[in-house]
Order: sequence, then C-alpha cells, then structure tokens
Amino acid sequence: MASCSAYRRWLVSLYRGNSKIITSSILYNKLSWARMSSSSLVSSQFERVGFIGLGNMGSRMANNLIKAGYNVLVHDVNLDVMKKYSDNGILTKNSPFEVAEECDVVITMLPSSTHVMDVYTGRKGFLSDGNLLRPQLFIDSSTIDPQTSRTVSKAISGCKLKEDRGGSGSPAILDAPVSGGVLSAETGSLTFMSWLRWFQRLLKARALVGGSEQAYMSSKPLLLSMGKNIIHCGGPGNGSAAKICNNLALAVSMLGVSEAFALGQSLGISAHTLTKIFNSSSARCWSSDSYNPVPGVMDGVPASRNYEGGFAAKLMAKDLGLAAVSAKEVGLSSPLTFLAERIFTELCNEGHGVKDFSCVFRHYFSGKDEL
Repeated sequence: MASCSAYRRWLVSLYRGNSKIITSSILYNKLSWARMSSSSLVSSQFERVGFIGLGNMGSRMANNLIKAGYNVLVHDVNLDVMKKYSDNGILTKNSPFEVAEECDVVITMLPSSTHVMDVYTGRKGFLSDGNLLRPQLFIDSSTIDPQTSRTVSKAISGCKLKEDRGGSGSPAILDAPVSGGVLSAETGSLTFMSWLRWFQRLLKARALVGGSEQAYMSSKPLLLSMGKNIIHCGGPGNGSAAKICNNLALAVSMLGVSEAFALGQSLGISAHTLTKIFNSSSARCWSSDSYNPVPGVMDGVPASRNYEGGFAAKLMAKDLGLAAVSAKEVGLSSPLTFLAERIFTELCNEGHGVKDFSCVFRHYFSGKDEL
C-alpha cells in the first residue's frame, strides 16, 4: 500500500487537476491523516479488501478504507481511474473474479441491477469458476431492487469457501446500500442500511444492511470505516428495500414542499415566510428545513448554486423506478410512487437529469427565486 505521504500527494494532485475523484479540504486535517496511518480500525478477519466500482461514491468509500489501514485491491471498467490507483501503489485487478481470488471480503458499488448481476454471475464474475469462493463476505452497496439482492444472496449462499476458517463453510453476503451522497462518502460519514444514510446537511451518512445478524456484526468495523451509522434491516434484500422506501418518501416530500412553495409564491406569500411557518409547524420535514428547494432561502444547498451537486434527478428517477417495479411485483397500490416517477422522468427528459432533484421546484412547478 502507498505511504500516507504519497497517498496525500495523490489526492492533492487529483484535486488540483479537477479529477472526478475530488477530495475535500477536510481530508487534510491531522486527525484524518492520523486515522489513515492507524490500523486500529482494521478487522484482522478482513485484512485484504476488494472494492469494485470506483465512481463518484465508490472511489471515496475505497479511499476511506485505505485511510483506515485496510489493504485494498480495486477494479473498475474505467481504465483511467484504475491507472490513478495503480500509480499510487494500490493494487488493481482486471476483473471481478481476479479481485475475489485474492480477498477476504469484497465490496461492490455499481450503477444498476444489471451491473450487479454481471459482476456476480457474469463471464468474469465472482462465480465464473464454479461455486468455490475465497472471500468470507460480500457486501453490495449498490442501490438496486430487493429482488435482485435476494437473487444474488441466494447464489452466493449456495457456494462453499475454499478455505473454511471455522465458520459455516459458506460465504456470507450483505446488501448495504448507502445513504448520504458524495460529500458524506468523502468524509466517511455515510449511513448503511445495512445501508449508508441519506445525504444530510451535516454530512452524516448511514447504511441500511440486509443479511444475517452474524455477517452484519462481523462487517461493522469495515462499514464504520466508511460511514457513521449502520442500521440492520433484517434478511437478504431488506437493505435494498429500505433504501428505495426512504428515497420514495424523500421524493414525495420534495414534490409536496415544492408545490406548496410555488403555490404560496403565486398567492403572494414569500418562500422565506412559508419556510418559517413550515419549520415551526406540522409541515416541517427535511425538504423544508435542511434541503430547501427555493433559491435564495437557504445557503449551502443545491438550490443556492443553480441546483449543481447533490442528488441528481436521474438517480431519483431510477430509484423511483425500482420502487414502482417492487410495488407491482407485490401487488401494492402505490399511486404516489408512479406519479413521482413520472414527474422526475419528465424532468430528465427535458434535460435536467444531472441537476439536483430539488430542481423540480423550478423546472416542473415553475417556482421563482427568492429575492
């Protein structure tokens, strides 16, 4: 593994070069670097950690594992990202299968259910050489539908360990989608359910975890290197289910708040005034008091910077699509799910998909900036 000073120089160079793997100044304080050189958080059970998926979220999660002292091995389809890690002493591999062959635990952070299935069961996936596996634990932090999580869990649970270290003889798997957004991933404050918690104003993230209690307990030191809150949600797929339910509620609350603000403006009530009313009465919610969608009302939120950064509308549309599919599969009437999906999909089709999802206030409800 690269030395602390070399790793720090690399992060600084990435920042100066405007790389997609951007680091915050918070990473450079003394406590952060002391944490990086310390092995106190490293679980001896999982000394070599594989990480697959080095996008905006995954790269920051992998970086925090490296800082915590884990021996990290990475893979991504983006060869430029792989080269950046390789040039700084981080071991890279050419396929998910090669990662699994050398690791005690493997974490995946991938864009969709299709990508997850390919990494686990595809031609160069974890199971491409049969049902004997080296890793004792797999953690999928991707936001996917619960059905895919349960399919993958069943496939992994049916395998055997190449080297049984006194356990059940079979590898364990957790679905642990993350909540907290890019900044939370960067500062190591995600929430895992046994996922990582939704993007909060104070940059605390949590994880919502689905899987066995034993696997959940053994994974906690690892997850706490990347996040601050871990919530065990029950059996396989429950972490994924919790994530899409959380984001469904968030989408609907943002739509309600945005519509109310737009109506208030049309009736002559300022958003500043309505915000005070909402936040001191029954309409108070995260979308009004911590992530206000009206430009000019609150500093430090995407609405204050032309809806740049934050949680992209296209990702919200994707999560609502997962919720809609799940609702259909269980035969649940979910009218707000389907309406919210339609609105955010329309927003994306009109070219606003990369904007923060709170831009629905301006681009769907035609809300105005607060002067």
